[in-house]
Amino acid sequence: MRQVALITGGASGIGAAAARLLAARGMRIVLVDRDEERGAAVAAELDGRFVAADVGSLADNERAVRVAADEFGRLDVVVLNAGVPGRCGLADFTELSYRDTMRTNVDGVVYGLRACLPLVRRQGEGSVVVTASLAGLTGSPDLFYATSKHALIGLVRSAAPQLVSDGIRINALCPGLVDTPVLAGFRSSLEKAGLRIADPAEAAAAVETILASGETGGTWVLQAGRPASLVPVPEIPLAAG
Repeated sequence: MRQVALITGGASGIGAAAARLLAARGMRIVLVDRDEERGAAVAAELDGRFVAADVGSLADNERAVRVAADEFGRLDVVVLNAGVPGRCGLADFTELSYRDTMRTNVDGVVYGLRACLPLVRRQGEGSVVVTASLAGLTGSPDLFYATSKHALIGLVRSAAPQLVSDGIRINALCPGLVDTPVLAGFRSSLEKAGLRIADPAEAAAAVETILASGETGGTWVLQAGRPASLVPVPEIPLAAG
């Protein structure tokens, strides 16, 4: 039986590239995005299913998973990829803008994970890839974007041991600069600074690498022109005595 992958933020960028690659590998695809026109077009191209949804809503995430269950009866791979740049910083902070960032970048992953687990557990195994960022390992001028991505790495590392008994692996993909809509407003200045920007297809290949790795709780870094690599995160034992 063909495996099924659900991908959030699947209308463009990393999500669409991952959908195309996984479909080419024989998986059935459920795409989730707020952009109905582009999301439906990508899903149609892949003979997949599209769900117009706001990942910041638990109910919308549950509805997307129901589509996978109703259409295909299973769920093997989940790529929680939807994200937005920070909507504010410290100088222009508003509660609404801050919550908008966290609602998509953090709540969207937490709700997506919560919604997908019951169906993934039916197979006795499965894999979740969370799109974080290099900004979640280093920092960024985009303060609350970096904050949200640090949170995702903590979520992945903490969830991994809790999911092992269910046969579910979870890993974080931390791309550097990738040619996605999130980067659109900064692309020209980044190129002028001589920084390399990865193609979304490189990020999709990184997703495939993670799925094939057998690892869980891992933090994988991707930069333009380099394959994805698993980076060590320090293990700090608690003081005793």
